[in-house]
Amino acid sequence: MELTLQKIAPGLIGDRTFGIHPFGGKPDLLRKLPARLKGYSSFAVQQGYGVVILVDEDREDCCELKDRIESIVKNSGLASVSSGASNPVVLSRIVVEELEAWLLGDPQAVVAAYPKIPVSYIKTKKYRDPDAIRGGTAEALEPLLKRYGYIADSMRKTDVAVSIATHMDVSSNISRSFNTFKAGLAVLLSDDLEPLRSS
Repeated sequence: MELTLQKIAPGLIGDRTFGIHPFGGKPDLLRKLPARLKGYSSFAVQQGYGVVILVDEDREDCCELKDRIESIVKNSGLASVSSGASNPVVLSRIVVEELEAWLLGDPQAVVAAYPKIPVSYIKTKKYRDPDAIRGGTAEALEPLLKRYGYIADSMRKTDVAVSIATHMDVSSNISRSFNTFKAGLAVLLSDDLEPLRSS
């Protein structure tokens, strides 16, 4: 997620500054998030910071996960995009089902990174709707790369993420969760918040 965001953030937020704060997985994020947000609440609004919380669904109930995160945001005293507040400071989004759905959502970027893969792969039922892939989007991407000779054994997720994200066009992604994230980000940035913090 961190490496992908480093590549695509400029296309999403323009020349605004941003920082990325990775956590040691979803349990670590959920454990540390209340204290982190309370720390931000003392200066985020005054200094024009926005906070983005991104987490993989990873086969969890996305509604329950979103509700849990939104509850933490509310308890921190910060307004979120999802609450409908007029001046939101926090955007929380769930990547359905995993980050690889965003990567598969840009077939031109996949083909630019791995030219032996025909762009027609996106027309097959399995890949037509990246967010609907069951059993893991990483597990769907790996056999595609194996079939065309890019990997022999297991896929190195970070390498693949960087390779594809380098070519991503944020204006043409077909992943619904990516476009939901992008739309929420546009709301968060509508008041021209200057620095953006991503978690």
